[in-house]
Amino acid sequence: MAAKAAGGGRWEVVRKGRRPGAGGSGRGGGGDRRALGEANGVWKYDLTPPIQTTSTLYERGFERILKRQNKEQVPPPAVEPKKPGNKKQTKKAATLANQNQKQGRFRSLEEALKALDVAALQKELDKSQSVFSGNPSVWLKDLASYLNYKLQAPLSEPTLSQHTHDYPYSLVNRELRGIIRGLLAKAAGSLELFFDHCLFTMLQELDKTPGESLHGYRICIQAILQDKPKIATMNLGKFLELLRSHQSRPAKCLTIMWALGQAGFTNLTEGLKVWLGIMLPVLGIKSLSPFAIAYLDRLLLMHPNLTKGFGMIGPKDFFPLLDFAYMPNNSLTPSLQEQLCQLYPRLKVLAFGARPESILHTYFPSFLSRATPSCPPEMKKELLSSLTECLTVDPLSASVWRQLYPKHLSQSSLLLEHLLRSWEQIPKKTQKSLQETIQSFKLTNQELLRKGSCNNQDAVTCDTACKGLLQQARGYRLPWTRLLLLVLIFAVGFLCHDFRSHSSFQAHHGPPLLSLPLWPVASIIWVLACWPAHMCQGLLLQPARLQLAAGDPASLGLPPADRGEARFAAGLDPRQCHSQLSFCPLCLPPCLGW
Repeated sequence: MAAKAAGGGRWEVVRKGRRPGAGGSGRGGGGDRRALGEANGVWKYDLTPPIQTTSTLYERGFERILKRQNKEQVPPPAVEPKKPGNKKQTKKAATLANQNQKQGRFRSLEEALKALDVAALQKELDKSQSVFSGNPSVWLKDLASYLNYKLQAPLSEPTLSQHTHDYPYSLVNRELRGIIRGLLAKAAGSLELFFDHCLFTMLQELDKTPGESLHGYRICIQAILQDKPKIATMNLGKFLELLRSHQSRPAKCLTIMWALGQAGFTNLTEGLKVWLGIMLPVLGIKSLSPFAIAYLDRLLLMHPNLTKGFGMIGPKDFFPLLDFAYMPNNSLTPSLQEQLCQLYPRLKVLAFGARPESILHTYFPSFLSRATPSCPPEMKKELLSSLTECLTVDPLSASVWRQLYPKHLSQSSLLLEHLLRSWEQIPKKTQKSLQETIQSFKLTNQELLRKGSCNNQDAVTCDTACKGLLQQARGYRLPWTRLLLLVLIFAVGFLCHDFRSHSSFQAHHGPPLLSLPLWPVASIIWVLACWPAHMCQGLLLQPARLQLAAGDPASLGLPPADRGEARFAAGLDPRQCHSQLSFCPLCLPPCLGW
């Protein structure tokens, strides 16, 4: 059957049980196939080396995959007893490694500095200077790396807020300071590059998991900036970019801020440059704001004489600080905002500078634009007092206000009402200039009210305040003329009453006053006050009639009630009366009319 199937060209399914009992024809076919198989086997044998290598690589790849699969397919109960042992072994290995790493560390930086061999350091520096005689930057790098390697103390937080401002350089003894300063003096041209090297190396160390302590690099940075603080502020834009690039890493940002901030402890100007250029732009960031405000507080505390910082803060920097200090619901926490409010008066002094009378008009527009009716009470109080100070100190502020008035009616109404309440506290010189300004505002208000603009209510409020200010400015002048007239009236009235009550000139209380040198003038004034104007002109200005009154007062045509005054006038010296009255021919007619 196998032969028939073979002869017919049909395929036959060969089973395992039937392979030994194959027919002759099947043998022939099988022999051909075996021959082919033998030939293939020979080729395999001849090409064993390359095939064996390829298959080995192939098998190794699959062995790894199979091993991973086997690990994943192992049931949990079989693996559970092995895992705790592995964890214990890894923990022991980690603790041993940490112990080995910490063998070179000291308990504190003080111990590390005491154990530092200064002679060995000097020897290494001498060797570096002899080998690299023309490359001072290598000497400085060797110094920093040697110090940082030897001063391995426990790590501390990046800003060292728990220590003094000059820590860790304050712990360095005099001998080591001399070595550091001497080398810095020799390599004065490479200090900027050395500062960058120390800072960037510190940032690289922060990326490492165990991480070395950075006391050596910190000491070098403080030593550089203590003598030359301007190195930190030569390129603040570069460091601001570096700070923003590491904004997601607060530790690195704080390290940069700490390093640059060391320049301010010896120089207030450089410290303000660092704060305004590096720390103010990141003041709203939650992780960086506490250090920025704490640094400003320490900086102003260390430099109570603010005159060295005049001119550093301008309107561009001052008003963001004002908003941070007084605006509610900003990015600062309430405690930081309160701390900034306490620093604000000193920042204001720094901003106004040494000559506020020539600079305050540049601050007036920003103050006025913020003084809105919806402004917080504390901020409104500060803005109004600052605006009043601008008007009082800088005369140009009034002209700036006139230009801004039509577009800032609501803000101007608050300022006008504040001036109305505090008018008595404003100096007289300022009151005169303000009176002219308010008069111009009154005309502007009338024009706005005639036009019926959209700010009609604000214009009405301003107009009411202007009227009150003008009335108060005119009413509070000291009336010297009226006071003198009142005194004169009381004196003349007293003399008239005294003379009439005693019915004679000799009997009244006036004769004791005749000895005074001013008595003739007072007598003439008394006559002018008691007699009618036409009688005074005819009697006092004509001595002949005055002599006639001495003999017969009735001849003058006077009524009986006025003859006593005529006798008193007759008792005066005509020449004296004429001489006393001749000096004021222009003033006498108004007096007689009064």
